[in-house]
Amino acid sequence: MFETVKYEVANGVAWITLNRPDKLNAFTEQLNKEVQQSIKQASGDKEVRCLVITGEGRAFCSGQDLQGVNEDMDHGEVLRRFYNPMVLELHKCKKPVIAAVNGVAAGAGMSLALACDFRLLSDKASFLEAFIHVGLVPDAGNLYFLPKLIGHAKAMELAVLGEKVNAQEAKELGLATKVIPMEKWQDEITAFAERLASMPTAAIAIIKKNLKASWESTLEESLERDAQGQRLAGLTLDHKEGVSAFMQKRRPVFQGK
Repeated sequence: MFETVKYEVANGVAWITLNRPDKLNAFTEQLNKEVQQSIKQASGDKEVRCLVITGEGRAFCSGQDLQGVNEDMDHGEVLRRFYNPMVLELHKCKKPVIAAVNGVAAGAGMSLALACDFRLLSDKASFLEAFIHVGLVPDAGNLYFLPKLIGHAKAMELAVLGEKVNAQEAKELGLATKVIPMEKWQDEITAFAERLASMPTAAIAIIKKNLKASWESTLEESLERDAQGQRLAGLTLDHKEGVSAFMQKRRPVFQGK
């Protein structure tokens, strides 16, 4: 179905693997489109309760494939046609999304990771705001997500200085949920993803929605949104199961309904 992306579903998890390892999974128009399409497919699949985005080979994503860049191209139009739709598809996904950053995430590859809900890094991974090194500015939502994660001042440092951030530094900055040794990589990524896939999916969707809205809301608006969201969560089967399991002193078995 896809040529530049591997897509598979197992145990409630959709695995989306950028698959241009010989080019360090650098973005092309086709890869942009197929990442967008695969996210949309996973979002609409009732069997999927968590998404993992990762890279084939030794890189997560090295950013734009510079072989496709020429001096006559309109960079803004490229963003509008290919990158922005991909990021917006990811941003509107109601299910938890993990960036499994197995290697370098540079330029728009870093932007892709920033747009995810969780970033699990291998101990060989790194982030790089590569844009400044070719006289460009961070794009694909990079400067929207980055300061929300690490604050304005540190985001300015990364974007302007363009210095590589290794996995441990990313963890200290708050960019990484956890750092995983490569020898345990697949087992720990799978365990984390399947844990999310077994949780109350509807509640997670409401948490994501309310967190995003909180940045541009008053306290009163946030309190009302809490009430609306809690009403919806209270009507789910997972809420009933959670209460029942608590009363019976057993582990709940959530169905994502």
